Amino acid sequence: MMTPIKMDKRTQKVKLCVIFFFFIRFVQSYKTNVIIKTQKSLFGIVSIFPEFCRLVNFLERIICYKIMAEKIKCLIIGSGPAGYTAAIYASRAGLQPIMYQGGQPGGQLTTTTEVDNFPGYPHGVDGPAMMQDLENQAKRFGTDVRFGLATKVDFSSQPKKVWIDDTTELEADAVIIATGASAKWLGLEGETTFNGLGVSACAVCDGFFYRNQTVAVVGAGDTAAEEASYLANLCEKVHMIVRRDEMRASLIMQERVKKNPKIEIHWNSETEEILGDANGVTGIRLKNNQTGKTEEIALTGFFVAIGHQPNTSIFKGQLDMDTQEYLITEKGSSRTNIEGVFACGDVQDSIYRQAVTAAGSGCMAALDAERWLAAKGLH
Repeated sequence: MMTPIKMDKRTQKVKLCVIFFFFIRFVQSYKTNVIIKTQKSLFGIVSIFPEFCRLVNFLERIICYKIMAEKIKCLIIGSGPAGYTAAIYASRAGLQPIMYQGGQPGGQLTTTTEVDNFPGYPHGVDGPAMMQDLENQAKRFGTDVRFGLATKVDFSSQPKKVWIDDTTELEADAVIIATGASAKWLGLEGETTFNGLGVSACAVCDGFFYRNQTVAVVGAGDTAAEEASYLANLCEKVHMIVRRDEMRASLIMQERVKKNPKIEIHWNSETEEILGDANGVTGIRLKNNQTGKTEEIALTGFFVAIGHQPNTSIFKGQLDMDTQEYLITEKGSSRTNIEGVFACGDVQDSIYRQAVTAAGSGCMAALDAERWLAAKGLH
């Protein structure tokens, strides 16, 4: 039995058009038998009204069901290297995948000016161009790529239900989640102005471009300590900016940073401003939060290492997550705690967070989904 569904404006317009069409045909068919026989009396109109209402109700149910609850074999939520790779493998396997790209089509790499560590690009590639290549490849094999953000899910029954932009309801046999994770930022204007021009949230991704230069790393945890150590192997000097008089990193990581002659730690310090020009970052202004004293440091790279936030809020209460809210998948697979729901890319990876590892897990998710659908007789 079909349940009533809240309609958006588009659905209401379609419903009204179809109902008007059927109303005209309905009146025409009754004109001779009812209206003429009753000499166009009010009784004649009233006599057909109940049956017309039943027709309207029936049409409304059909229209709502068809438009608002599209049935999909394999739904991919999110894009980026993981989502697009899953789409390529899923479409080649005949799963007829439909992808909703999310709030940032192409993912974090669309904000990167140059990608130098992804296989297949010997001369490097612009981040947005690389994502367009992956999207085009997915489309070539038949993936239906759509704009839209998943805002609500219900994985309690089969098929799974997903709502796009709070209005469009989908029913999917299998769901692949590739919503990624977003870097946490300090909230400085310069982070936006110089993103890709000296400002980065990934030392492993972009550190190579700052060889023999001076850079800064913001953060006090293991991630910041690891990135500072990594950059020290490439750069002439690394300024590590720590807000308090102690670090949160593990003792072994703290010792490694403190003993490295290339790393200078600025305690009780906060970045007040990122300095730069049309060519990119030229320095930063620091402020000591104990003394109020400010200083400017000349550098060309500014790495923010205060963590990432996985985009998992709509899955809370349904999918298992770790303490950092990353989705938990079974070891050696992309399977989540709910049958038919798979996760890939940074949304389930708090360790590597690289484009190539995300792409690999996207392949895993598509293969896991195909095998699950086949086992259930749905493919």
